[in-house]
Amino acid sequence: MQQLAQKLKDGNMKTIEVPWPSLSSGCILVRNHYSLISAGTEGSTVKTARKGLIGKAKERPQQVKQVIDVLKTQGPVQTYRAVMKKLDAYSPLGYSCVGEVIDVAPDITEFQIGDVVACGGLSANHAEIVSVPKNLCVKVNGDVKGERSEARGDKLLKQAAYNTLGAIAMQGVRQADLRLGETCAVIGLGLLGQLSCLFLQASGIRVIGLDVDQSAVKRARENCADLAFALGETGVADSISAFTSGLGCDAVIITAATDSLGPINFAGEIARKKGKVIVSGAVPTGFDRDPYYYRKELDIRMSCSYGPGRYDINYEEKGIDYPAAYVRWTENRNMAAFQELIRTEKINLDFLTTHEFSLEDAPEAYDMVVNRSEPFLGILIKYDVKKPLKREKIPVAPVKAAGKIGLAFIGAGSYAQGSLLPNIPGNDSDIVNKGVMTSSGTTSKTVAEKFSFEFCTSDKADIFGNTEINTVFISTRHNSHAEYVLEALQTAKNVFVEKPLCLTLGELAEIENAATGDSHLMVGFNRRFAPLVQIMKDKLGSGSMSMLYRVSAGSIPADSWIQDGTIGGGRILGEVCHFIDFMSFMCGSLPKSVYSSALPDPQSLNDTVSINLEFEDGSIGTIAYFANGAKSLAKEYVEIYTSGSTGIIRDYKELEIHGSGKVFRKKLMGQDKGQKKMLGDFLGAIKDGGVPPITPDEIFAVTRATFAVLESLRRREVVLLSH
Repeated sequence: MQQLAQKLKDGNMKTIEVPWPSLSSGCILVRNHYSLISAGTEGSTVKTARKGLIGKAKERPQQVKQVIDVLKTQGPVQTYRAVMKKLDAYSPLGYSCVGEVIDVAPDITEFQIGDVVACGGLSANHAEIVSVPKNLCVKVNGDVKGERSEARGDKLLKQAAYNTLGAIAMQGVRQADLRLGETCAVIGLGLLGQLSCLFLQASGIRVIGLDVDQSAVKRARENCADLAFALGETGVADSISAFTSGLGCDAVIITAATDSLGPINFAGEIARKKGKVIVSGAVPTGFDRDPYYYRKELDIRMSCSYGPGRYDINYEEKGIDYPAAYVRWTENRNMAAFQELIRTEKINLDFLTTHEFSLEDAPEAYDMVVNRSEPFLGILIKYDVKKPLKREKIPVAPVKAAGKIGLAFIGAGSYAQGSLLPNIPGNDSDIVNKGVMTSSGTTSKTVAEKFSFEFCTSDKADIFGNTEINTVFISTRHNSHAEYVLEALQTAKNVFVEKPLCLTLGELAEIENAATGDSHLMVGFNRRFAPLVQIMKDKLGSGSMSMLYRVSAGSIPADSWIQDGTIGGGRILGEVCHFIDFMSFMCGSLPKSVYSSALPDPQSLNDTVSINLEFEDGSIGTIAYFANGAKSLAKEYVEIYTSGSTGIIRDYKELEIHGSGKVFRKKLMGQDKGQKKMLGDFLGAIKDGGVPPITPDEIFAVTRATFAVLESLRRREVVLLSH
């Protein structure tokens, strides 16, 4: 299928051939008929992408700060990889579309194949096919398919494509909370402002439109506003005062996008005493306190995008709705209300659409937006729905001669692109990069091109059913690890899976039963392969050890997928497993017992925890995993005590060995947590037919001990392990 995408490095935009998006749980596949270009939001993104590096840095200072933080902690190599990963990637565009359902996930009952739906959100891209969560889709009711009303059906589809902008505008109007006969001013008459005016008029509100653009003012005056003025004209405030009989506006909705304080200050001037100012657009809010906001006691409200549910992983990704009795207007219900207004012709959006482009010609639309070469407002992309589409893998790099390792990646996010893929030898004829599969077609195409994979796909059958692929890397979200590991083992493929191995003891038991063949199973426990760790183990030798591993983990918001027990499994399963494996490697023994205690936390995140381990050889270890400390502190610090010697590692950059003689010191130029050696050893064992770098017994014992940490927290007692 074709999708519109842009390279953030140089702003180059084109339609590219990518795999179909994957159909995840709770989602539907939609074949687009129309999608809407949001000239404000998307135009800003495109304009920034076309600037040089200095221009990009000025536009996004927060991201520059993040780059500097990575540079300080991880060194120049990892920083360069992280930056280039963003710049070299194909970035999808668009977030509002309408089309026909062509497939539904097994758990979907709300939609059927053939339904016409309007979609919103970051996955509702400018692409022939999109995969959208059910709470970001609504049915388009009305005669959109009838042969006798083809013109009306096409009109409904075009208007339905405004779905996302309609929900955003509607949420702003709801935040204004106006009553019949009251007056509202809308500052900013782009798409969002014009839609807001339409909704206000349909609600019986008297509407005043304001913008710096005379053509936008004229359009509002003719279609959706009782009065409309150009900002900056003499006497605008006086005219508004006269229109409201000296009272002022009951509410002012700001839908403009500007760095100026003009809109927020002018809103204060024209609002009545105890009126409301709603910020729906992208404007600064550092308003002048006096004379208006303070003396009038104005109420400032932010309008959060489409409405309640936005940015909530439970709502948007898991499809868990809010009860209507308590949250009447969610983002989905806002979308549905917008579509109903269109169907019943309570509003007419025809005047908004000024341009229509085919998908192939869509880059010309963005040139027009960025260069402002002609007046525009609503810009639609129309898709050829008669074109036959077939789900198939997309060839990328030339097919190579078979090697000892035919390699595939399932999932290729930031970690895979920054720490795994760059460390796989690209000049080894024994290793052939065959295929890559991700949930996003643009990501899989980016990775396939950058790392010379022969094809990209969204169908796991192209990976597991391919006899030329004998080694699979899994770097997806944690809740899918066990499924893919089991399928790899059952199809006799070697498998490397990023930690954690799985999220439940039941999944662990299934994997243990499946891992009885000749396939290599490897979990990404990279710390034991770090060069400083290898040196420390060699110098400290064997014997019982006392170990301390302090992790200044930093906080992760409770609504992150990592903290979600059903998706990420939480930080203990997701990261603490690393440190248990490290200790098991250092003392050369498996965990015997676990006792853990956590700092009381109303959200039960268990990410500030102390873990005490006992090993079968008598060694003991304490993992202090703390999320409540200063971000400036180096993340990882290790002390190992044994036989009169002490080893210290500081954030995988510095090593000290204290003993009877002179202190041994080793310092690296940058952080090295062992990924390169880990992958070299894993791939080398496959090529040479050697034993795995980490035995299955160690992998399963460490995983079981990690689950025991959680069990100990629940039971508040020591948990004994049996292997």
